[in-house]
Amino acid sequence: MTQRAEGPVLWLDDIGSDDLGAVGGKGASLGEMTGAGLPVPPGFVVTAGSYRTFIEETGIAEDLFEAVAVDTDDSAALARAEARAEELILGTEMPEEMRQGIVDAYADLDDGNAFVAVRSSATAEDLPDASFAGQQETFLNVQGEALVERIKECWASLFTQRAIYYRGEQGFDDRNVDIAVVVQRMVDADKSGVMFTSHPSTGEPKIIIEAAWGLGEAVVSGSVSPDNYVVDRETGETVETTVAEKKVMMEKDAETGETVEREVPEDKREAVVLDDDEIAKLVELGRRAEEHYDAPQDVEWAIVGDDVYMLQSRPITTISESSAEAATADGGDDEGEVLVRGLGASPGVAAGPVRIVRKLDQLDKVGEGDVIVTEMTTPDMVPAMKRASGIVTDEGGMTSHAAIVSRELGVPAVVGAGTATEALSDGQEITIDGDKGTVVAGLREKEAKTEEEDHADVRPQNPVKPMTATEVKVNVSIPEAAHRAAQTGADGVGLLRMEHMILSTNKTPERYIADHGEEAYVEEIVEGVRGVADEFYPRPVRVRTLDAPTDEFRQLEGGGDEPKEHNPMLGYRGIRRSLDRPDTFAHELEAFRRLFEMGYDNVEVMFPLVNDAEDVIRARNLLEDAGVDPEKRRWGVMIETPASALTVESMCEAGIDFASFGTNDLTQYTLAVDRNNENVADRFDELHPGVLALIGEVIETCREHDVATSICGQAGSKPEMVRFLVNEGVSSISANIDAVRDVQHEVKRVEQKLLLDSVR
Repeated sequence: MTQRAEGPVLWLDDIGSDDLGAVGGKGASLGEMTGAGLPVPPGFVVTAGSYRTFIEETGIAEDLFEAVAVDTDDSAALARAEARAEELILGTEMPEEMRQGIVDAYADLDDGNAFVAVRSSATAEDLPDASFAGQQETFLNVQGEALVERIKECWASLFTQRAIYYRGEQGFDDRNVDIAVVVQRMVDADKSGVMFTSHPSTGEPKIIIEAAWGLGEAVVSGSVSPDNYVVDRETGETVETTVAEKKVMMEKDAETGETVEREVPEDKREAVVLDDDEIAKLVELGRRAEEHYDAPQDVEWAIVGDDVYMLQSRPITTISESSAEAATADGGDDEGEVLVRGLGASPGVAAGPVRIVRKLDQLDKVGEGDVIVTEMTTPDMVPAMKRASGIVTDEGGMTSHAAIVSRELGVPAVVGAGTATEALSDGQEITIDGDKGTVVAGLREKEAKTEEEDHADVRPQNPVKPMTATEVKVNVSIPEAAHRAAQTGADGVGLLRMEHMILSTNKTPERYIADHGEEAYVEEIVEGVRGVADEFYPRPVRVRTLDAPTDEFRQLEGGGDEPKEHNPMLGYRGIRRSLDRPDTFAHELEAFRRLFEMGYDNVEVMFPLVNDAEDVIRARNLLEDAGVDPEKRRWGVMIETPASALTVESMCEAGIDFASFGTNDLTQYTLAVDRNNENVADRFDELHPGVLALIGEVIETCREHDVATSICGQAGSKPEMVRFLVNEGVSSISANIDAVRDVQHEVKRVEQKLLLDSVR
């Protein structure tokens, strides 16, 4: 190699972690890895100072920063900002001395004829508290004169709509964020992928490797389903291998040098990508990287022949210290005798004395740290559930009240345990595992935690939100869960259930009004909604009006007046009850009027269980009667019946702003399957073709009428449903609190694949 050029670049083997401000997160990491003797392809970094010199010496800096100083909630303004920034940067010549310095450095890399990868490296990228990774451009197989232009395109990508919006949300000043560009010899990979040196969600002591044929961009972008290997950290043994059907691969075209996507040959589609030796090499490199950085690592790697290269290594930012410690401690099997088994409905392990609850008047005996054991939970049990360390129910599934509320509270729960109320006894000490669905005898000492530690396990710290066009919101059943929900980084609340605010008083609406007055009833609702709206402001909070079946009301004070119904799920509930009792419904609507008057313009009104436009028009008229202008406030409906799905066009014409799928009800009404009946639970399938056909038709119709669509049912947390909805063009997806992060990443993967497909 000839004498290295000096000037606008730094070489990787001259860079360390102290150079973060000059070379960005990616550049610093690659330099640090190179210095540690890890197998990193050679290259250099066009420094952040070079970018700063470019915009200042050419005189475009002030125009640039003025152009991007826009309201980040205004999508049109963001689009104009991106276009102007690109025009300024790409339309301005690079100073000759800088350009020559880059060209000379490239000439020193494999005699100036190398294919290189050109990757952006923002100066705030890959930091644990502010990950900008993936927002700026990457170009593969760049050669010769195209290099300088690709570097300028990386600079311009600092001002995409998504990047401007993200910096605004995170409180970063555009003037203070620079960008470096990594130029690295391409690795013409035979196989590539990613590796996590600890489980990326739980911190368990397992190494997770994903592998596919060709270049790693296919794995990172989500355009291919990779093989998955789970390796025990202690023994190095591969404990689980999942071989995917790998339909496509990305590779360099031999003639043009461009990166292209090709079909994987038939004989390799379902073949195992990695052999034992390759897995062992990767595990060893992962260990070395983790030891060097003293933290679990997310590694991008590539293999060419017998050589393994590390393309990137960054800390895993999704593991909190407390959850990692808990996962490490929980490496063994259940200790003690298994007393009952059910569904693991809310993750985590809890230990404490049993409190059998058969009637509501027994709730007072539940103290802090007790485990509630009951036939099934109801909304009026929420105060006791907040005191409990764990929940066990005889009945119910993953969509039951116990499951949903427990997940929101971060309380471990086992549901559908069958005979728990008979097999367990008051005061008995037990440990429940909300992941495995087991209840064992005795207290497991290693699970004993202080309340503060327990909260640390379930509340994500500084979540990094992947930027997506499809909004990802969160479901909130109870106002007490609002703070934890807001910490997920969700785009808003897709469903806030009003009935839990009312039923937690242990009185029916009519009894509450009779005992305390109309004003107190309205204030109960206002305060409940207000607490959530404050946590999320200015992000939207969609509040569903009262939707409780009569069997839930009947257990409350005043419930003796409720009608007796053979199947309450099909009966007197939702908007049909509200329209039948307009005087009581008026108090709910008055609560909305007051919230709007108080400035909570992020609150949206949602009417449940509508069947047709007549229901919608009657509800809208009552909204107007309450003093709320439907033209100035956002309101919409739940799509929970086949009738509403098939007549949604007339509802769009009636003026709704959004339609939200309640998949729990839509599925049970479409398939004639009671979701609370364990005898037919195996037939309950939100992904049934009939259900998906209805959802797809509604999305298409609503898009034609410029009406937003969303999902707030349980199925919104399932990857298969997420993929279907994003492909169909849904506006937003609302997930359970514990699933928001996974849904965000799944949405991002699907959107990236759609973008890739559109440009190929």
